[in-house]
Amino acid sequence: MDHPEETPVPSEKQRRRGIYILPSLFTTASLFAGFYAIVQAMNGSFEYAPLAIFIAMILDALDGRIARLTHTESDFGAQYDSLVDMVSFGLAPALIMYEWALSGMGKLGWLAAFIYTAAAGLRLARFNTQVGVADKRFFRGLPSPAAAALLVGLVWVLHANGVPGREISIAALVVTVLAGVLMVSNIRYRSFKDVDLRGRVSFMTILSLPLVLVLLFQNPPLVLFLTFLLYALSGPLAYIFRRIPRDEKDHPEKHPHGRV
Repeated sequence: MDHPEETPVPSEKQRRRGIYILPSLFTTASLFAGFYAIVQAMNGSFEYAPLAIFIAMILDALDGRIARLTHTESDFGAQYDSLVDMVSFGLAPALIMYEWALSGMGKLGWLAAFIYTAAAGLRLARFNTQVGVADKRFFRGLPSPAAAALLVGLVWVLHANGVPGREISIAALVVTVLAGVLMVSNIRYRSFKDVDLRGRVSFMTILSLPLVLVLLFQNPPLVLFLTFLLYALSGPLAYIFRRIPRDEKDHPEKHPHGRV
C-alpha cells in the first residue's frame, strides 16, 4: 500500500526568505515619513520636515521590535530596513539641511550635504557587516538616526525661533560634516540594548518620567535637539576620559608622584 506523500516542513531558513507584512508596514511607513520630509523641505516647510524625520525614527525603532516579538524576522526585512534608513536618515536630513542653510553656499554647501549622505551609507553598510559580531552594548560610530536627529533638530529649533538658515550657514555646514565624520568614526556609543525594561527601578526614576514628558511637551524642538546633541557628544567625551588614565599609566614619569 502506497503511503501518501508528506508535505515537507519548511526549514527556518526557507521561512525567513518570505516577506512578512506587519514589520514591513512599519518600515514602509518610515520610508513614507522620510520621503514626506524631503517634499516638505523642498516646499520650505521646515516645521514639518524635521517632525517627519522624528516620526520615521519612532517607526524605525518599532519595526525591528515588532519583528522580534512576532518572530517575523527575515533577511528581506533586514535589507529593506537598511535601504529605508538610507533614505530617511541619510538622504532626507542632508537635503533638509541643504534647503534650509547650505543652498546659498554653492559647491561647498552641497558637498557638505553629500559628505553626510555618503557617511550615512558607509555607516549602515558597516553596521550590516558587523551584525552578530560586534558588542551589542555599543554602536561603532554615531548611529544614523541619532545623526539625523542632530541635523533636523538644529533646523527645527532655530526655525521655530525665527532664525534663518542662511544666517548660520557656516555653523550648519560644520555640524553637517561633523555628524558625518562621527558616523564613520570608531568612537563607541551606548546602544542601551542592555537596559532591562522589565526590571525594577527606583521611585525617583518613576517620578522623573512625568517631568521628562512635561519638558518635552513644553518645547519639543529644543528638548529633542539637546538630547541628541548630548548623545552625539557623549561618545567623544567618553573616549577622552578613557584615554586619560591610559596615558598616565603609559607615561608614569609625567605623573607628579611617578618614579624618576
